[in-house]
Amino acid sequence: MEKLLYITANTKPEETSTSKTVGRRFINNFISKVQNYTVEELDLYNENIPEINHRIFNGRGQLASGDIYNALSEEDKKSVDRINVLCDQFLNADTYVIAAPMWNLGYPSRLKSYLDCIMINDKVIKISQDDAVGLLDDKTRNMVYIQSCGEIYPKIFDSKFNHAIDYFRDVFKFLGVNKFESILVEGTDTSSVGIDKAIKDSQKDIEDVVNKFSKTSLSSSSNS
Repeated sequence: MEKLLYITANTKPEETSTSKTVGRRFINNFISKVQNYTVEELDLYNENIPEINHRIFNGRGQLASGDIYNALSEEDKKSVDRINVLCDQFLNADTYVIAAPMWNLGYPSRLKSYLDCIMINDKVIKISQDDAVGLLDDKTRNMVYIQSCGEIYPKIFDSKFNHAIDYFRDVFKFLGVNKFESILVEGTDTSSVGIDKAIKDSQKDIEDVVNKFSKTSLSSSSNS
């Protein structure tokens, strides 16, 4: 079985969160059409995401281990242990789905804290004196970023307003993820669209993205 890791970054509960509502619709649609997948969920605002500090690293972004780990305080050991769990969970996934609102033209800080935790040297990335490379190219992986926002921005201004989408596309490409898709849920605060219509309008994008992954899954199965 392949694994889908569904990550949400919103303080609101699902029933009042546009990004989480659309994310749930995507997950349900995905599971109904793409076979042999299990889903693991990570709600970043209801999970322990440790704050990064210099004490828990050996150096160059490598988590403390051995004698360095043994010398840590109990609190710092718990942070290292938790980061290892988050990192292993991330590495074991085949498809990543992140649902988050646009905050101040970016994304929630909790999501950045999570990325800081899992970008571990010799596990997710490899840092050398001359280079840094992603280590997720060991198998086919997919990523979907679902973003809700209150306004509607013309496509020509995407680079000015949708920084989060560009950022996650660049980061996951660097890590070695093969396919990136995004779903924009726009106009939730406008009188012309509103939350209900924005969620309804996202259904076509959900189906389009799921169909792309479904075809990829069928192609991989036929070639195996």
